[in-house]
Amino acid sequence: MLYFIGLGLFDEKDISIKGLERIRESDEIFLESYTSCLTGTNIQNMELLYGKKVTILGRHDVENTPEKILEAAGTGDAVFLTGGDPMVSTTHSDLRIRAKQMGIETTIIHSASIQSAVCGLSGLQNYRFGKSCSIPYPEKGWFPTTPLNTILKNLDDNLHTIVFLDIKPDRFMTVREGIEIIEQMADKENRSPPELYVGIARAGSDIPKVIAGDGGKLKSADFGGPLHILIVPAELHMMEQEYLETFAEL
Repeated sequence: MLYFIGLGLFDEKDISIKGLERIRESDEIFLESYTSCLTGTNIQNMELLYGKKVTILGRHDVENTPEKILEAAGTGDAVFLTGGDPMVSTTHSDLRIRAKQMGIETTIIHSASIQSAVCGLSGLQNYRFGKSCSIPYPEKGWFPTTPLNTILKNLDDNLHTIVFLDIKPDRFMTVREGIEIIEQMADKENRSPPELYVGIARAGSDIPKVIAGDGGKLKSADFGGPLHILIVPAELHMMEQEYLETFAEL
């Protein structure tokens, strides 16, 4: 059996009781480290809570060499842990499909997702979000502007955009960096950048930070430690406007 278990948003305590019980009863535990991470904890605290050793996996391990996961699930009970909710990545879906094709049973144990958490923290209504996008750190000779096109298309359709900020092994993209890259994209495409942003830091923690305003305001704001995420709102409903004024310094 292969269990896909979500860890929630911030620390080791965000996991559901059902998920924790399943981990403690399983034979091998794997944690993917590339789509998200729990910045409020570390692997030692997780292993202490679980009473189990956790094997950390990178993107290559899951996408190209998942055999050790599937072998463990084929001979016993294996757990595949992910930050947030388990099935938000296509690589996770692919792993579940591979397991099914090998005759391995699978089960999903859900948890809190950043996609729903941003609605609660920002007050932006969940049915008004369009396609999301991710901003990667630019590299030499590579500076894609697709995220800007997604944002502008959503704005044309009067839809909000969740903008996921890049996660690297040694750094986490900040709200300031994300806005700067969007502005560079807009300059490259000779387009106007968004007029309003909502920045969120440490969703799921006891001290989340939520600030709304223009690019200049958010670039100069102190959001503190990771993880950060960005929203580009469309035209605000009066309730969304009031919520941001009350809870996000708009």
